Amino acid sequence: MKSFRRAVEANDHAAIEALLAEDVVFTSPVAFKPYPGKAITAAILRGVSRVFSDFRYVREITGEDGRDHALVFEAQVGDRAITGCDFLHLNEQGLIDDFMVMVRPLSAAHALAEAMGAQFDRIAAEAAGTAPAGESPAQSR
Repeated sequence: MKSFRRAVEANDHAAIEALLAEDVVFTSPVAFKPYPGKAITAAILRGVSRVFSDFRYVREITGEDGRDHALVFEAQVGDRAITGCDFLHLNEQGLIDDFMVMVRPLSAAHALAEAMGAQFDRIAAEAAGTAPAGESPAQSR
């Protein structure tokens, strides 16, 4: 999905959020339960952008019907190199309604889990429409 890839690579969170369906379900590589809804998914993606450094997509695969996409990425989480894949499904309106992420190696997945855990309160505040003291959700990006 070229528009999503461009938005992520530009760190344009408003554009990313605009591509999410209201009923999107985000499946994390480090949490057992999926996260339903646009607000929490957008907040998680903002959190990921604060945790990853040197993020880049290295491959894009599109399914036959054009509604399924796999975007392979590489990044750093602290001192750990991480490779992963964003699996996206588009609804009939062309919005992302299913977003699943897988990552490797295990040591990087552990580093990601720890780093995202440290972001949890801020992510929850952003999803709820509140933000840490002195920040609006827009400033949290």
